[in-house]
Amino acid sequence: MDFTVLEKSVLFHGIHAKDLRETLESVPHHIQCYDKDETIFHLMETANRLGVILEGRAEAQKPFPNGSQINVSIRNPGEMIGPAAVFSTSQKYPCDVVAVEPLTLLMFRKEDLMQLMQKDVRILENFTTEIASATYMLSGVTAYTNQISSLENAAAAGHISEADKLSQIGALLQDVTHSQSTTLLLVMVVLPCALLVVSYVLYLKHYKLDEPEYDRICGELKKRREEKI
Repeated sequence: MDFTVLEKSVLFHGIHAKDLRETLESVPHHIQCYDKDETIFHLMETANRLGVILEGRAEAQKPFPNGSQINVSIRNPGEMIGPAAVFSTSQKYPCDVVAVEPLTLLMFRKEDLMQLMQKDVRILENFTTEIASATYMLSGVTAYTNQISSLENAAAAGHISEADKLSQIGALLQDVTHSQSTTLLLVMVVLPCALLVVSYVLYLKHYKLDEPEYDRICGELKKRREEKI
């Protein structure tokens, strides 16, 4: 595998190829290739894998029972696919993810990625930075969401009709750019899951409650109670 390609990825940014090789050798992973139009993840399939795109592009597609579909987002080399679903409580992929051209992925299981974050804090930092950047992009979207919320409240209070509410929301959404709508959709799903992952990794890395630590805490509490008496 060409580790210099991974140096340019979001997750491994700033980590030299030599360091990446040593880190990845100790964590299970595999390279997987897909043909054009081949499905990588299926809608409602158990989400137990996520990948970093090495070559090609992938598209998230949301199908509907009437046969139509919404193309949610395109993922390019260096970007991840599947992390939100893998770290969600449902652990189901919410969309089909399809290769739009021949695709090569570096594939991890959830527990292996978490192990990777524990081995190199730079990977965790990159993950956190990506989430923070996505949050910052939301700043251009909040104005729309606030207006929609105001219309919802006005309709609930009886100040406007349901038809007027839907009409005004529709007019409002026409001004939303494609990047803003995609950002809103992705971050509302990714952000809560990602922050949970970061918190859990930090907990595992910096706080270990074994028997000696438990005994120490109990002893400290007992000492404090005795001092108060």
